[in-house]
Amino acid sequence: MLDSADLTSYVRQTVTKLLLGELDKLRHDPEQLEFAEKRAVNAHERVNHARRLRDSYALGTTERDEADRLLVDVKSLQSLLDAVIVACTSSRGI
Repeated sequence: MLDSADLTSYVRQTVTKLLLGELDKLRHDPEQLEFAEKRAVNAHERVNHARRLRDSYALGTTERDEADRLLVDVKSLQSLLDAVIVACTSSRGI
């Protein structure tokens, strides 16, 4: 959903903030944290998919520019998710 080209950066940021709030709650629930960690690992494939999609378009095309913006957003979200997971596991002493 978050890697949809139809979403604006503002909507992605809003959803990301909501997700961070939920992830903060996860640090108190080991089972849910494990689930989130697995999702974060799987999300790396989404970054790779967005990169392959971007690379499939010719340089200078509108599609390439849109795909490049999408890749930046997906990578940013992934970095943020990784940081939250690290913070949650570090605060638990894991």
